[in-house]
Amino acid sequence: MRKATHIIRSLRVALLYAALTLAALIVLFPFIWMLVTAFKQPGTEFSPEILPSTPTLENFKRVFTEFGFIRYFFNSTVVAVSAGFLATLFASLAAYAFAFKSFVLKEKMFGLIIASMMVPGLMYVVPQFAIVNKLGWMNTFRAMIVPHLANVFGLFLLRQFMTTIPKSLIDAAKIDGANDFQIYGRIVVPLSLPIIATLFLLTFQFHWSNFLWQLIVTNKENLYTVPVGLAMFKQQHEELYTLKMAASAVSIVPISLIFIFAQRYFIEGITRGALKE
Repeated sequence: MRKATHIIRSLRVALLYAALTLAALIVLFPFIWMLVTAFKQPGTEFSPEILPSTPTLENFKRVFTEFGFIRYFFNSTVVAVSAGFLATLFASLAAYAFAFKSFVLKEKMFGLIIASMMVPGLMYVVPQFAIVNKLGWMNTFRAMIVPHLANVFGLFLLRQFMTTIPKSLIDAAKIDGANDFQIYGRIVVPLSLPIIATLFLLTFQFHWSNFLWQLIVTNKENLYTVPVGLAMFKQQHEELYTLKMAASAVSIVPISLIFIFAQRYFIEGITRGALKE
């Protein structure tokens, strides 16, 4: 009886692993197909072979040398890094104020700010465009960065985390003569580093893949970011599938690298956000 039970349990585990493996292959198939096609010779992208018989790096070379992808890459890096850093900085400063300071209508202001998250993001596009156009910022990095520096979700995320920091630490620092900037920089930020890194990663990813807004505020090719460059690439070079796959493969490299090196902070930030002291 025990042996039969053990066999049945082993079969269930084997079936479970087989189902998970099949599901993983289905999910990863587009990604695998993109990488394989990127290394194929032009004109062989729809060949039945699973792996290219004569892999080549020519597609990647042409993407960077002939189609200005280096410029798109640089623009996306400037926008994503600048917006990610500034949005995270401003959100952390605001979160510190809402978590540890007392001022008039504090809770009502926080509730009003959180309520703005219920408004669809597309509702802000027209007024933001009108403001950017009135300021004369069209076709500038400022237009691509400044309108998205107010991160309400980031404020909520950091504020909720900072409220779990023992207030005795803050009171002890005040007794020792520390001012708000010293408390913020030497106590709150180090203790909140995992969730701050998580917010930066999410913000960086949003701006790296942001297509609509960057397309609206720029019409000069030398200011295109990677998503806009890929869209223009698709329209102008519809038949060059191998080049499009090579460009798409390159576009995911920064996100992948950041996640690989920051995954410890990312996972810790997500898990610690669910814990109570």
